[in-house]
Amino acid sequence: MITRREITLRSHGRGFHLVTRQIEQALDNLPDEGLLHLFLRHTSAGLTINENADPSVRDDFETFFNDLVPESYRKFTHTMEGSDDMPAHIKASLVGFEVTIPILNGRLDMGTWQGIYLCEFRNHGGNRRVTATIYS
Repeated sequence: MITRREITLRSHGRGFHLVTRQIEQALDNLPDEGLLHLFLRHTSAGLTINENADPSVRDDFETFFNDLVPESYRKFTHTMEGSDDMPAHIKASLVGFEVTIPILNGRLDMGTWQGIYLCEFRNHGGNRRVTATIYS
């Protein structure tokens, strides 16, 4: 069986934000076993899974991505939507827009130190929409 739900993640400033709890709360009554596929419906933010305990990991991600794709890159031509827009598109493509997580015993079956990140690459990205597809 396939179930689809829309989740709206609240607006975050630029950075890497743990959204695991927000997603779990939106997905009550998960099946005993299955797969959860999350697809972010935006081109200037991303989804990934990584360290959920030490916030400095998220800070280091932000620092590294800003060094890798700087806003001041003079060869960008897509500049009409602000200096953070084109770098956000590139960063989002590097991270990706989707994650798939196993479901076991009605819960997301992630490792102890794993959490779902919303990677917000715009200074003011607004609310972000995620399509959650549950395969059971």
